[in-house]
Amino acid sequence: MRQANRRIRLLIAVFALLFLAAFGRVAWLQAVKAHALDQIATSQHREERAVPARRGTIYDRTGRLLAFGERATTVYANPRQIVDARAAAVVAGQALELEPGDLYDLLSDRSKGFVYLARQADPDKAEELKSKEIPGIGFYPEERRVYPQKAVASEVVGYAGTENTGLSGLELQLDKVLAGKDGSETVIRDPFGRRIEVVDSKKVENGRNVYLTLDHSLQRQVEKILRRTRANWAAKAATAVVLDVKTGGILALAVEPGFDANTYPNVSRWDEERLRNRAVTDTYEPGSTFKVVTVGGVLESGLVSPTTKFRLPGEIKVGDRVIHEAVARGTQTMSVAQILSHSSNVGVITLAIQLQRERLSEWIKRFGFGAKTGVDYPGETRGIVLPPDEWSGSTIGNVPIGQGIAVTPLQMVAAYGAIANDGMWVQPHLVERVDGQDPAKPKTRRVISEQTASQLTRMLRGVVEEGSGVTAQIDGYRVAGKTGTAAKPDPTGGYSTSRYVASFVGFAPASNPRIVVLVTVDEPRGAIWGGTVAAPAFAEIGQFALEYLEIPPDRAG
Repeated sequence: MRQANRRIRLLIAVFALLFLAAFGRVAWLQAVKAHALDQIATSQHREERAVPARRGTIYDRTGRLLAFGERATTVYANPRQIVDARAAAVVAGQALELEPGDLYDLLSDRSKGFVYLARQADPDKAEELKSKEIPGIGFYPEERRVYPQKAVASEVVGYAGTENTGLSGLELQLDKVLAGKDGSETVIRDPFGRRIEVVDSKKVENGRNVYLTLDHSLQRQVEKILRRTRANWAAKAATAVVLDVKTGGILALAVEPGFDANTYPNVSRWDEERLRNRAVTDTYEPGSTFKVVTVGGVLESGLVSPTTKFRLPGEIKVGDRVIHEAVARGTQTMSVAQILSHSSNVGVITLAIQLQRERLSEWIKRFGFGAKTGVDYPGETRGIVLPPDEWSGSTIGNVPIGQGIAVTPLQMVAAYGAIANDGMWVQPHLVERVDGQDPAKPKTRRVISEQTASQLTRMLRGVVEEGSGVTAQIDGYRVAGKTGTAAKPDPTGGYSTSRYVASFVGFAPASNPRIVVLVTVDEPRGAIWGGTVAAPAFAEIGQFALEYLEIPPDRAG
């Protein structure tokens, strides 16, 4: 009996010790570790996540969609809540059409509390997976950027990345406007990862829609013509700009070859050359299209009139250089108007010498060269224009004929736009308006007088009617413009004898200009002359644009 009582007392003592130990453990957990444990529990059942804003839509001037957000679903997981990683990987892989082995590596790594299984997945496929109700796998809505016009205007619109952030083009330039502001929410989940309630949230501010000056139909046609021109001449690249004379709105801004932004993020498939909008970011030596700067300067300065005549030899020595005409000739008398219409190198240099270095530099600046136009597009370059104190003795013979100076296509089309617009330069722009904002007014400034602009227009008409630009003629419309043929600088020094840029820039109808069109063809083969390579493309673009925009003809036949 005594032995039994001892055993009972011993058992009671053991239970008392166990109770005291458990009580002490509970007291320690509540008093010492409560905060840390609460944080662990919260991290397992309390989730804070961003609620992405809807990115604004980009439209052309007619309301056609150029870029918009499409519904997508991002699938994620908490590996610590996954019961059977292998089974979950198989089911998720089948639903999302992904490699189960890759998913298993993610789902079996219990050192992580959050992993992406698929970003911006097809919502129907995600819904199929969601119906399986696998604990630890979650879903939230996202947007996937879509470019319905594919390659049309791709260099202008640019593209947005997986995070719906603009990475190039107008998607980058207007990212803050288009992106809006993300919201957020705090969600409580049960131990199986199922959503119980939302305890806190921050309102989403969706992005604003943007309307461009660009016209999709015109852009598509311009790209088609450029593609054909590039193929015909086996050229490296081709560029074209169509500008509204009065407003400065860019109606088309095309580069070939281009790319399709829908292929993002397969960047490895893209040629880096295709991602740049060379009309804005790249420079070229303009050749004879630049001669209007000198002629405009001497006319506006009152040094000559269009009928002033000069007796011009077939070559001229400037500093240590002897400069010839493009086509050899003997001594000839030419008026200022003929100097421009016949694109005389010797004649233009003779006029430039009258202006002299300082005043010629000032006219280059006034026409907008050596400075950004301020176009609403990223990556614009200033071009390359030497300040007058860095000119050599022969620079006065190079620059007036478009050598030793580098410009962008956009600068050139804006300069001709000033001539077409009665001497008033208007800042080129791509954005017409943004929802909720007043339209921005483009900057304007006078470059030359209306009289000088009218004189230059008549001279440029002569280029097309009887000079080097006859292939730029457009049925039913008077055209004013200028050809350009420029050898490209050779990396080893001097100029290449095989690589050229052929160009034509002009406006129509010449009696009441409405559009300016520029075409450049980089490294054509088989011919190099602007009048042969670029002018026909100008005429084709101009014909379509004038008729499409319903601009009345200004000449019969």
